[in-house]
Order: sequence, then C-alpha cells, then structure tokens
Amino acid sequence: MDAARGPCADLAAPDSVSLMGLNFAIEIEQEDDGRWIAEVPDLPGVLAYGATERAAIAAAEALALRVLADRLDQGEADAALSITFTLAAA
Repeated sequence: MDAARGPCADLAAPDSVSLMGLNFAIEIEQEDDGRWIAEVPDLPGVLAYGATERAAIAAAEALALRVLADRLDQGEADAALSITFTLAAA
C-alpha cells in the first residue's frame, strides 16, 4: 500500500474494474407476536427482525451490506460490487 495515496492506490483504474452484479432475494414473514422477520438466504446469518415489514427489510439489507463489506475486507469478494435487493415472491 502506498501511504501517500491511500489504501486503494493499488487497485486498477476504474475503466478496467469489472463489476460483479449481485441480486439478493429477501424472504419476509410476520411472526405470531406481530414482529416481522426478513432473511437473505444466500448470505448465511443474514436474518433481522423489525416492528414493521419495512424496518425488517431495512435491517436485513444493512446486515447484508455489513457481511459483504466484511468479505471485501477479508479478500473474499471482488473489489467492485453492484448490489440489488428484491423481495422474494411469497
């Protein structure tokens, strides 16, 4: 790493970076106690509760991004990602 240029100094120029598009399904359901639970099945451990459907989805999306960021930090994923979330059909 070049300290003067920062941690991304060794990455290729933007025009040579290939983007890996990711589209994750979110499965959602309401629990008996009224809480909502959202899960991203393709990312183990990405499961979140919310008081509303939207809150559960937002929490699951945020957790999924944290998991992906951790994978990037650990060198387990490409440096450039294009990520889309969609609700899975019930």
